[in-house]
Amino acid sequence: MSKRRLKKLFSKIVGEDNCWIEEEILASYSYDSYPEEPVLPDIVVRPTHTEQIGEIISLCNKMEIPLTVRGAGTNLSGGTVPLKGGCVLVTTALNRIIEINKDDMFARVEPGVVTQKLANAVEKIGLLYPPDPASMKVSTIGGNVAENSGGLRALKYGVTDRYVMEVKFYDVDGNLVKGGGIPVKLVTGFNLKGLMISSEGLLGVISEVMLRLIPPPQARKTLLIFFDDVIDASSVVSEIILNRILPATLEIMDNFTIKTVEKFHKIGLPNKDALLLIEVDGHPAALEDEYEKIEKICKKYGGEVHIAKSQTERDKLWQARRDALSSLAMLKPTLILEDATVPRSKVPDMMRIIQDVAKKYNLLIGTFGHAGDGNLHPTILTDKRDKEEMERVYQAIDEIFYRTLELGGTLSGEHGIGIAKKKYLEKEIGTGTLKFYQKLKRGLDPKGILNPGKVI
Repeated sequence: MSKRRLKKLFSKIVGEDNCWIEEEILASYSYDSYPEEPVLPDIVVRPTHTEQIGEIISLCNKMEIPLTVRGAGTNLSGGTVPLKGGCVLVTTALNRIIEINKDDMFARVEPGVVTQKLANAVEKIGLLYPPDPASMKVSTIGGNVAENSGGLRALKYGVTDRYVMEVKFYDVDGNLVKGGGIPVKLVTGFNLKGLMISSEGLLGVISEVMLRLIPPPQARKTLLIFFDDVIDASSVVSEIILNRILPATLEIMDNFTIKTVEKFHKIGLPNKDALLLIEVDGHPAALEDEYEKIEKICKKYGGEVHIAKSQTERDKLWQARRDALSSLAMLKPTLILEDATVPRSKVPDMMRIIQDVAKKYNLLIGTFGHAGDGNLHPTILTDKRDKEEMERVYQAIDEIFYRTLELGGTLSGEHGIGIAKKKYLEKEIGTGTLKFYQKLKRGLDPKGILNPGKVI
């Protein structure tokens, strides 16, 4: 079918101003934050009302047009690359916060709402939406649910799935489906909201999400601890958890990442082998007890402990952590951010493995991440135009993931499978589970139009 014919069909649903076939515009939707080769879609469609999602998906299914859903495109596993061309449905115009209910503590939003926008709106009425992915200034709620995004506070507060109360979505035939609801105890029917969490666009298109909110902590304290040995820093992580202390956040940065952040942002970070950024929150009396225990553990491993003395200093420290990825990205043309996640007791082992892999394959790897929940981000800096180096990069990634699985870990703590990790999936979940995924996919999407080529 010609692109002009495609545009005419979709224009009947969203209007001519909300669908595009021009190549220069299609190019903007041909890639995401994973360094996969761009693939041009045939058309980009932007619904402005959620009801239009059902009409779009129904048309795509009838015409057997591949459909890829895209929010902000910040995902890191290739999930929004339109591998089979077809239609890209962009959710950015579906950006209404429909309701914030203070009495029952929930927010109802459309899928294109930016995470930071929701967090700010909730904070104004004295509540907290805890999930805080590093991309929260631009990433959208629909993508957060589809990828089950984590963030810096996930150690204590959990990832997105803990806060999803209800999901409305359109199935491949254009029917509106609802899973979940307002009641705290709700076991009616199948767990359809759970089906959509981590579904990566393969099973339906999200049109609305209800999210649980919580009261904010009464107080918090932010600690920055420097170490002369990254393995000592990693050991502190294990010991803090072993002592039944649960910080809100427990982040790690290695020497390479520290130096890179300092180079570009000049915030006064010393040239140490590693740092931990820890925040404890809760009742003021409990904070002091937790702080004293953490300080004792850190000093046992040679840590140099600093406390943020003001909100400004705290914000500066956290911005340094959030700037880790953007700082590393300035060093080389290609950045590959991985998502190796291991049991917390295995963090020191995983850090050693990453160091060994960097030496073995002669690669630049900066490592940072959510050490408190075992979620590390080894970040490989390279240039995809250098074929010989890229071969070493792929070998290094293979080794990192196979060693992660050997440690009892998982392929993804928060980035999803997408294109990047599907070749490893069967090794983690087993053949029977993979076949079950495939049966589920075929049952819900028999023509295979929803995000084809991803995960399975």
